[in-house]
Amino acid sequence: MENTPHSTVVVGIDGSPQSISALRYAATLAGSLGHDLVALSSWLPRIALEDYTPDWAPEQDARDSLEKSIEQAFGQEVPANLARKVVMGPAAPNLIEASKDAAMLVLGTRGRGGFKGLVLGSVSSSLAAHAKCPVLIHHGETTPSDNH
Repeated sequence: MENTPHSTVVVGIDGSPQSISALRYAATLAGSLGHDLVALSSWLPRIALEDYTPDWAPEQDARDSLEKSIEQAFGQEVPANLARKVVMGPAAPNLIEASKDAAMLVLGTRGRGGFKGLVLGSVSSSLAAHAKCPVLIHHGETTPSDNH
């Protein structure tokens, strides 16, 4: 899949039911528009105040959560136009960066405290103010074709 500027729909995924629903919605939307789909998950490195668990790997946890979310959204029928992206850092700045080359960002209404630590309400507010493309906040299980 070769992404050209402004030909992708980027979806913020945090493993919450709302982000999984948003991923399904975005897949239908991207397919209708002929765009590629990017499922983006964000992770934060451990901080010194956390309990030390030597085998905890936050980046791998984010990758595993993303794969589980994709499986929950699509089962065995993963869209051919879907790419996965896992990046370090807070959700909002990562999604703002992704918006520079996106046709649209799609988020669920709320998540698991954001991408592992940030309230999605603050992410969506930040994206509404700073994204470089349109932002769609998905509120339920409907697909674009259900809205006619």
